[in-house]
Amino acid sequence: MGLNRTDLLIIGLYLAGITLFGLRFRKRQRTMRDYFLADREIPWWAISLSIVAAETSTLTIISIPGLAYDSNFTFLQWVMGYLVGRVIISFVLLPQYFRGDLYTAYQLIERRFGQTLRSVTAGLFLLTRAAAEGVRVYAVSIVVAIAIGTGEVASIAIITLLTLIYTFEGGLAAVIWTDVVQTFIYIGGTLVGLFTILHLIPGGWSAAQATAAGLHKFQVFDFSLTNGATSAHWPSLLLAKPYTIWAGIIGGAFFTTASHGTDQLIVQRLLAARNQRQSALALVSSGVAILFQFALFLFVGVMLFAYYRAPSAAFGRADRIYLTFIVSRMPHGISGLLIAAILAAAMSNLSAALNSLSSSSMMDFCFRFWPEGSEARRLRMARLGTVVWALVLFGLAVVALHRVGRVVEVGLQIASIAYGALLGVFLLGVLTKRANQSGAIAGMICGLVTEVYLWGWTQVAFTWWVAIGTCVTFAVGYALSMITRARD
Repeated sequence: MGLNRTDLLIIGLYLAGITLFGLRFRKRQRTMRDYFLADREIPWWAISLSIVAAETSTLTIISIPGLAYDSNFTFLQWVMGYLVGRVIISFVLLPQYFRGDLYTAYQLIERRFGQTLRSVTAGLFLLTRAAAEGVRVYAVSIVVAIAIGTGEVASIAIITLLTLIYTFEGGLAAVIWTDVVQTFIYIGGTLVGLFTILHLIPGGWSAAQATAAGLHKFQVFDFSLTNGATSAHWPSLLLAKPYTIWAGIIGGAFFTTASHGTDQLIVQRLLAARNQRQSALALVSSGVAILFQFALFLFVGVMLFAYYRAPSAAFGRADRIYLTFIVSRMPHGISGLLIAAILAAAMSNLSAALNSLSSSSMMDFCFRFWPEGSEARRLRMARLGTVVWALVLFGLAVVALHRVGRVVEVGLQIASIAYGALLGVFLLGVLTKRANQSGAIAGMICGLVTEVYLWGWTQVAFTWWVAIGTCVTFAVGYALSMITRARD
């Protein structure tokens, strides 16, 4: 059926409207505190919704339904670990972040270990965040190419440019408040899509439920200890299967403690809260919202299976199923709304990445080595940094074309490679007094090498990488710190 002029009008109005809304915050940006921390005047509920939006990209909305289409609800076990990780952050890391006037997560590392390790951790964040975000931006091309038919590169360029405009002008305040609007848009749009799918399934909910239940599509918990292989190799025991209760609670907790406690993308939002209590409230409440959100996306995927009852290979790849349904089966108007909702998630995630990459590159590197200059000059440089990172992410997204598989898992894998090393260093700094900089750097290198090895040469599921990398980093870092102290 395809999109018609009404659908395209809705999409166009959304893109123009959200860009103009973000530009409203330009006049408030006078200092670095305004631009990167929104003057720490954002209420907890807005930060909570912004965290949810920052975690939700286009690849989440299009790939999670495809994941459920091919499997079931077991991915939700991984999300349950997200809640555990948020509680850990609230008690372990947040008190440290609110001691002093910090702009980035890596200033905490300098305060504990020194400037060298701050540069190493911030540099690792910039590299891995840019790589992971490039995959997420690439996912935009899948949406626009199917929905509108424009070229993949052109669609990436359009979304990147529009997001850059309001992020460049409005800073973190624009990012957070546009995130709030966009969260309501994509959640509301997904609910509309779900009810439309149920209406179109022959026999309605009863038939859909019978089909899904017969194939165990609603299964949430998997307590198995193996991946079903007969091999005696150790990865086949426990660690090779990505979505089990063990990988979910343990691996998900480690992953979220790293992603929300050491990644500037999220830490920047936590630092924008009015106080530590509101920051913790925003963080934990966002975990509840994320659990609901992923359950919703998974449910959409199961209902799509009940509607099509065909293998995902018939669509080319599972990531295309939800989009194909929107464009070919949804009533006009609703299909335009849903495409706008998916683009809302893309823009909110991209704006978060641009602002966090700019803040870290400026505060952790540029302004440390060239501290001279007025506040106005610094603000100009911060905005220039936002433009540079937009160009970098655009280039990485173009490179990602034709080079990735299921996009949601690729994005999680890229992030997981570095998170273990980062979290291990942060825990060394917060939980121990004897760890030193040389030991922490050595531990971080070992943790990073371990995660690269797990990625390239083992069958260990990515859901375990952060937990293993964290333990290696912490153990090696602490042991070498003790050895060097004894020698001293």
